[in-house]
Amino acid sequence: MAVAEKKPWRILGALAAGLFILCIPIFLMTSHLTWAVNEVRLYEYGFTKYDVSEETGFSDEELLEVARGLIHYFNSGEKGDELDIFNEREVTHLQDVRGLIEINYHLQEAAFGYIIAFLIGGFLLKRKQFAPLLAKMAVGGSILTIALLIVFGIVALVNFQWLFSSFHHLFFSGDSWILSGYLPQMFPEGFFSDATFFIVGAVVVEAIVLGSIGGFFMLRGRRSRG
Repeated sequence: MAVAEKKPWRILGALAAGLFILCIPIFLMTSHLTWAVNEVRLYEYGFTKYDVSEETGFSDEELLEVARGLIHYFNSGEKGDELDIFNEREVTHLQDVRGLIEINYHLQEAAFGYIIAFLIGGFLLKRKQFAPLLAKMAVGGSILTIALLIVFGIVALVNFQWLFSSFHHLFFSGDSWILSGYLPQMFPEGFFSDATFFIVGAVVVEAIVLGSIGGFFMLRGRRSRG
């Protein structure tokens, strides 16, 4: 009878642990997407690499003002004068992009909130016994993150153009994302390719560090028990 009563709690615990492991790649990836959206130096890198000043006729400082205006718009919804250079179709697309960025923010907050709640609940319920379980879950989250990004990275390396188009077909209606004007000149496909590999690389490094820490504590626990 006691075993039967414990079984639902074990299932619930396994589901909670599985969700914690899933939240690790979600949190890492959404956090770096947040960084990319808000890092003006990334925009500056793209402007320099792809000779955007020459393409558009804007000075480097004017381009940076537009980048700051975009960052402000993505976070507040307030469109400053810097964005008046974009036509109506581009502005509509930016509204759609802002919607996706808001979803990313909410996913990041939800994943972070669950991770914190799970850690607090785990240590309150299991106390010292939770530490070795946490180490295993950290390794599991690291492996899941790296596996997902390896698949994504291979697809991106083989055919980034297909990946880029598929993303837009999935998240934007019709051909609303096919633009003419300053926006595609300022942010060519190569910019998004570079940003993607920056994000993937950073997340993989963090996942390796997280997995290494978890693996270290797992090995130390086994040695202490032995």
